[in-house]
Amino acid sequence: MLTRSDDLEILLAVVDSGGFSAAADTLDIQVARVSRAVGKVEKQLGVSILNRTTRRIELTDEGRQFIDSIRLGLTQIQRAEEELISRGELPKGRLRVDAASPFVLHQLVPLIGDFQAQYPDIELELSSNEGFVDLLEKKTDVAIRIGQLSDSTLHARPLGRSQLHLVASPHYLAKRGQPHTTADLIHHATIGFSGPKALNQWPLKGFQSLQPTLTSSNGEAVRQLALAGNGIACLSGFMVNSDIEEGRLIPVLEHEKIIRTGRELVNAVYYKSSNVARRISAFIDFIQPKLTL
Repeated sequence: MLTRSDDLEILLAVVDSGGFSAAADTLDIQVARVSRAVGKVEKQLGVSILNRTTRRIELTDEGRQFIDSIRLGLTQIQRAEEELISRGELPKGRLRVDAASPFVLHQLVPLIGDFQAQYPDIELELSSNEGFVDLLEKKTDVAIRIGQLSDSTLHARPLGRSQLHLVASPHYLAKRGQPHTTADLIHHATIGFSGPKALNQWPLKGFQSLQPTLTSSNGEAVRQLALAGNGIACLSGFMVNSDIEEGRLIPVLEHEKIIRTGRELVNAVYYKSSNVARRISAFIDFIQPKLTL
């Protein structure tokens, strides 16, 4: 007897989300249905796919090999169906995009109206996370990532570079004065990130780590603190270029700045075997020439 593809998709959701309840929430179905589907697959195959404990589920050796195979098989089926249905048509269906909240606000939001006008059948779902997300766990189709990439299982499309700038408001600089060397920062209020700490490694010659006067986990909050005159911040051009052009923020220590640190890289990442490849390509091709990095 062949295993139904919808049961296999439920099994994949259990593995990817880490549990039966989490899979039920993700798929918006009852936990009992999830349990029945997994039990049916195991009964038909005659092997245990999951080891269940009170705290978590783990794949058996047989299960691990089976999951890899069905993931590939289901992706090929979905892609074949989509290509047949959408042949000669504009891409359609849901596309889930994740990026840091400042990138969503300053780069993506201004483009969404025109994108939806051009691709009316793509159901766009935007999410924002301050850290790197697991695309499978968060059910994300494509993520915009800033900085060096390390996950080789993901395909990356370079979107460009966004230079880092040390900036402060005119009000702050009028009150505290301009720093002339990196060492002068010790005499200034600084605004940084509560995590990850690498974001507080400013690209300056002879820079030593400092403890910021103010911290936030959110890049947009750091920008707003700088605009309000609370100190000097180090932020990417994609969120402060317009502030610099219009005089709301003033760059400082430009002559001390180190460029091409790796943190300037902006990439769109997604799984190479994604079954929403046409939607992803349409989205990236649309936004790339319009970004103001």
